[in-house]
Amino acid sequence: MFPGLGRGMNPRKMASMMKQMGIDINEIENVEEVIIRTPEKDIIFKDAEVTIMDARGMKTYQIVGTPQEVAREIKIPEDDIKLVMEQTSSSENDARNALKETKGDIAEAILKLTKTD
Repeated sequence: MFPGLGRGMNPRKMASMMKQMGIDINEIENVEEVIIRTPEKDIIFKDAEVTIMDARGMKTYQIVGTPQEVAREIKIPEDDIKLVMEQTSSSENDARNALKETKGDIAEAILKLTKTD
């Protein structure tokens, strides 16, 4: 991105050049943890170093650290469990498991529990 970066350029000169271009870089101190959440998983950085680059109002966050991926467990509403139980005459545990296996799809969970092989 910047010619000469990493090849002996004076850090003070680099900071001065970036400031002239309207780019300001600051590190967030004492970061304890950074979590990136997606529907399927959490990506957790426990040893994160976070830097903010502000280029004329556009902020970019850079995270450096060791990520750990953790699968997210789907939350099943109690009303959905009761409905599946009523429709299939199944136990709460069976209804909950069927809904987890079908990622919360009520119709698919009912079919799963009523299917006869």
